[in-house]
Amino acid sequence: MSCPITLFAAGSLRLAFTPLINQFTSLSGIDVCVEYGPAGLLRERIEAGEPCALFASANRAHPQQLLASGRALSAHTFCWNQLSLTTRKTGEWLELLRDPTLRIGTSTPGCDPSGDYTWALFDSLDVLEPGLGQRLRERAIPLVGGRDTVKVPNGELASAWIIRQGLADLFIGYAHYATALAGQPDIRCVTIPTDHNIRCEYQLAVLEASKNVKALVDFILARDGQTCLASAGFKTLNDEW
Repeated sequence: MSCPITLFAAGSLRLAFTPLINQFTSLSGIDVCVEYGPAGLLRERIEAGEPCALFASANRAHPQQLLASGRALSAHTFCWNQLSLTTRKTGEWLELLRDPTLRIGTSTPGCDPSGDYTWALFDSLDVLEPGLGQRLRERAIPLVGGRDTVKVPNGELASAWIIRQGLADLFIGYAHYATALAGQPDIRCVTIPTDHNIRCEYQLAVLEASKNVKALVDFILARDGQTCLASAGFKTLNDEW
């Protein structure tokens, strides 16, 4: 028997969506099959005809592209995120980024919104300090989120695993992971001030007109779903910036 709802979701949503989907299924009796991955690659699979009822993207660009092509019926913003640094090194965020001896790990632009947001951060830093963004782009190593990038073992958080494996000295990724990494003595998350950070908008693309899909969308947008997202470190629809 196939699952009533097939959900494609950005990998960064796993920590929030695991309890969210469990709670939704417990309350509704509706089963959900979830497949996680880089949102850009998931969108390509949808465009290639792979069955998917609901797509939870880490950016708005992919749902809007599906909406424009007629593959999606509607799109809905459901949470927000920012970027932060993960490292073993000491220092403030800008000091760490300026240090030319530190290897910078990132996700893969084009395939994964985290990489796109990181490149947008580099662009903004060129305004703050001319030439800095270009130097960061030259130093950046796309390690995850691509077609042939590093495979992170199940159960590991990519940023911490990359640092511990010695693949990079500094990883630029989503700020919500600070919640899961809190208390780990060998890894620290370094905040990037909001004034210099990137607003990461997450959107749902509805691909199937059914009561079950509508029920899941409503759950994600309502109090219980937003609580799961907040508990995992995301900014919810009601948060003030």
